[in-house]
Amino acid sequence: MMLGSRMRLPVSMAIMVVALAGCTGPKATKHQPISTANLIHHIEVYTAGFRNISEKYIRPLRVDKIAVGGLEGLASIDPALQAERHNDHVRLLLEGQEIVSAKAPSMMDARGWGKVTANFEQAARRQSKLLSSAGDEKIYEAVFDGVLADLDVFSRYSGAAEAKRNRARREGFGGIGIRIKIVKGKSLVMEVIDNTPAAQTGIKVDDEITHINNADVRNMKLRGLLNRLRGPVHSDVSVRVYRASQDHEFTFAMTREHIVPNTVTSHVDQGVGYIKISSFNQSTAEGVAKALGDLRRVANNDPRGLIVDLRGNPGGLLKQSVKVADLLLTHGHIVSTSGRHPDSLNHYEAGGRDFAEGIPIVVLVDGKSASASEIVAAALQDLGRAVVVGTASFGKGTVQTVIRLPNDGEVALTWSRFIAPSGYALHGLGVWPVICTSGVSKGPRAALDRFERNKSEIRANYVSWRQSLIDEKESRSALRQACASERRKSTVELRIAELILSEPHLYAQAIELTSRDIQAWK
Repeated sequence: MMLGSRMRLPVSMAIMVVALAGCTGPKATKHQPISTANLIHHIEVYTAGFRNISEKYIRPLRVDKIAVGGLEGLASIDPALQAERHNDHVRLLLEGQEIVSAKAPSMMDARGWGKVTANFEQAARRQSKLLSSAGDEKIYEAVFDGVLADLDVFSRYSGAAEAKRNRARREGFGGIGIRIKIVKGKSLVMEVIDNTPAAQTGIKVDDEITHINNADVRNMKLRGLLNRLRGPVHSDVSVRVYRASQDHEFTFAMTREHIVPNTVTSHVDQGVGYIKISSFNQSTAEGVAKALGDLRRVANNDPRGLIVDLRGNPGGLLKQSVKVADLLLTHGHIVSTSGRHPDSLNHYEAGGRDFAEGIPIVVLVDGKSASASEIVAAALQDLGRAVVVGTASFGKGTVQTVIRLPNDGEVALTWSRFIAPSGYALHGLGVWPVICTSGVSKGPRAALDRFERNKSEIRANYVSWRQSLIDEKESRSALRQACASERRKSTVELRIAELILSEPHLYAQAIELTSRDIQAWK
């Protein structure tokens, strides 16, 4: 979630009166005085962060407590700094000596605490050599890491540079449409995305990039190379490559376009479609829809089945996962999100058309399938649309809203939980596959034999899984051990999926075990 316009505070309000220690305190270090405009900007950043975090976090938070946590975070830069709160006063110490103090604002006064934090930060810069030499972004990171330290592990702050990269992964960027790898110091093209400037001008896989805008980029690190290739949409860029197969250099002049990284790959083999989803960004559902169309075309409108591979998929955009599930469902509840903020309460329903037209589906998951990928797997499993194969998934069942700050940094903040169609909370539990491959390394038969022998036990486990409450951490952990979470990269799951799709009775048995008697969503 992005913030609106920045606050503009009057100068008289922005600079608060602070009490500085006298000659008994630590010796002041040389410090370039901060401008009034920059101080106001720091106040805006802290105020926006404190207000949004306190309003949107999944459980109630007091502004004063998270602000003091932010002040304590300054110690990550200079361990000699210590923040203290005593009743209606707050102070900052350096080597045990008070360097600044102020009357504490009220407990929910985000602007007041934003002023305290900014002024304390500036006072500390005057006294601490380590803080004085730290840049603004390092200080913002220290403060917000302190703010978020006692929250969950998925709530985190990203500075302006990292946030820019995060937004590029989610939303796309101005680029030419290639993926690059560094091999023995050479920057080689590993993929050229269709219908992009790179594809249209003739760049090929294995071309070595030597110059960008006439600047030599040989031996440059990958991040620096990407920064040079990316730029504003509609801006021009020149790329020189060496093509070893022709022992020749080529120079390509291109205009950057909006590029969204490809997250979907697919192919069709003997009437069975295979779709691999690596993560969920703004183009994922579109990519899956195209893959489903290709499946029907290549299979002459008579496909035998579909394998959706979510192994290793860490998640991504919530709404894209909903759209992907919706592509494969005619009806039913896909997922709900439940949090404290009114905007975090959502119910997502299938829209009415199954683009796979009822063909059997197998979904592959493993211990690294998380978040958005778990939404897809749980929805298709609970609604009887797919058989899930693999190991227990990661169990990241929370939603993070993205708060963009005035410094262009961002806070990813947990504000709601996923609820599967059958009513269980995914967080800390994940999706449990009906055919478990945990510990299986030599072919599909062991996992299928285990499935055939233990159907009653599998059914009992599913009942317990769906009845498990989110606070029952020990029982949830025990349930997960029945199919221990693993990172799976083998072909075992694929071979199991192919066998299930070729044996309709086996597919029907697996569907019946996991979709019968589903609790209705109320």
